[in-house]
Amino acid sequence: MLEIQERFDTVGYEKLKEAAGSAELHITEALDRGGVIGFIAYSYGTEKTVIYDYDDGGDLMLCDGLVRSVMLKSVLKGIKHMLFELDDSAKFDALKKLRFLKDDSRQCSDLDSFMNGCQSCKNKKE
Repeated sequence: MLEIQERFDTVGYEKLKEAAGSAELHITEALDRGGVIGFIAYSYGTEKTVIYDYDDGGDLMLCDGLVRSVMLKSVLKGIKHMLFELDDSAKFDALKKLRFLKDDSRQCSDLDSFMNGCQSCKNKKE
């Protein structure tokens, strides 16, 4: 069974800790039967959440779940923007397919509206 859980240490993610600099690095992992099958690394700021890297093993739905989990936590903290600072430019393709990003943008703005997008669609159908 798939579980998405935040880690409370950064063991094994030292390179990403360097990328985060002075920001507090957070790691959320995707687990299947206790084994790690993916992760997302990020930090919270006052105005935006910064994503430093993610690994979805090529699974677009896992990418969606990892990013949305961080989006939700950001919205709950009152953060409205997400910036993707990824070293691997190929990872932006998945984010564009999932409509987290448009064109060459590296920022997803207005997270609150994005997370409530399905509700907006539902209201239009009524």
